[in-house]
Amino acid sequence: MNISKLPVNTFKQALLEGRSQIGLWLGLADPYAAELLATTGFDWLLIDAEHAPNDVRQVLAQLQAIAPYPVHPVVRPVQGDVALIKQYLDVGAQTLLIPMIDSAEQAREMVAATRYPPKGIRGVGSALARASRWNQVDDYLQQAEQEICVLVQVETLKALENLPEILQVEGVDGVFFGPSDLSASMGHIGNPGAPAVQQALVDGIAVVRKAGKAAGILSTDLTLAQVYLDQGAQFVAVGVDTSLLTRAARELAGKFKDDIDAPEPPVKGSVY
Repeated sequence: MNISKLPVNTFKQALLEGRSQIGLWLGLADPYAAELLATTGFDWLLIDAEHAPNDVRQVLAQLQAIAPYPVHPVVRPVQGDVALIKQYLDVGAQTLLIPMIDSAEQAREMVAATRYPPKGIRGVGSALARASRWNQVDDYLQQAEQEICVLVQVETLKALENLPEILQVEGVDGVFFGPSDLSASMGHIGNPGAPAVQQALVDGIAVVRKAGKAAGILSTDLTLAQVYLDQGAQFVAVGVDTSLLTRAARELAGKFKDDIDAPEPPVKGSVY
């Protein structure tokens, strides 16, 4: 391993080359589980700090656990906060999935948070940063930007209305559609499979692709996941670790205990 060389963001490279990337959501907030899942063949793993109980140190531990394996970690912060983004970048995240972006102005600020001055507002502290291998990566301050991938989440009606403007923001590499929050925003809470929601998602993917950016989504409905891929989505998460574990454990217990019902099939259009 050449610690003086900036690690290549293989996920960003794949998106630029038009290759689909299949991912898995990590909500267990545990490095041992993250390492286990890093061995299973996915292209990317989403470390969720929005809805799972992750803080910066827990995210760091999972980044370290995943690092030896050929899978790319994506980090989702709890919100689009400049200071928090600085911390995640310093501990080594190269790809961020930033939730609840409703406007081009918000998107522009998130991109700025990932760039050092004069291009942006990222604080300079690379001597303390795992990302720079503690200042052992050659020209880290000058090179870091090229391997950072900024993905913004569009998950409200307002965001959909502003999607063309969001896509024009330089430095936004991709748009991730959040079916759960979007369905709630559209009056179909708990039902992302509603026809109106599905049409909005398909239309949104088309708008993103036409703009030359990458579109992404999460769906545990494997039929729908394939539909999104066929429609041009490039980064698609197809499962959630908590759901996989719960379902498999309940199914196993049900084989031996009469008072435990078999797990119901996933609801059509389900996300989590």
